[in-house]
Amino acid sequence: MPKQKTHKGLSKRIKITAGGKVKHRRAGGSHLMSGKNAKRRRRIASSVIIAGASAEKIKAKMNK
Repeated sequence: MPKQKTHKGLSKRIKITAGGKVKHRRAGGSHLMSGKNAKRRRRIASSVIIAGASAEKIKAKMNK
């Protein structure tokens, strides 16, 4: 049986950390920053760890 391919669209958007956690960028950081307050801009700039069932589904698509 052939091996499952990595989902290329997903692999460009997320990263699997050395510890096996799933990390991604937050949405909303590409434009219209002047209308967002400083606290919101700082939060958008940081990356976030995905937990639970979502992380397991992503790992399956990434073949990790």
